[in-house]
Amino acid sequence: MTKAVRVHQVGGPEVMIYEDVEVPPPGPGEVRIRQHAIGLNFIDTYYRTGLYKA
Repeated sequence: MTKAVRVHQVGGPEVMIYEDVEVPPPGPGEVRIRQHAIGLNFIDTYYRTGLYKA
């Protein structure tokens, strides 16, 4: 299990949910990397508000 910030509906910052997600094992020719930090960008607010479709 890993953690992810996910958006299931449009709205304000409250729709950004920090939750556990199941990540399948990598397939042939793929790798899995471990991230210690990620960034959220301004474009993410467009997805959250529904301005851009994901």
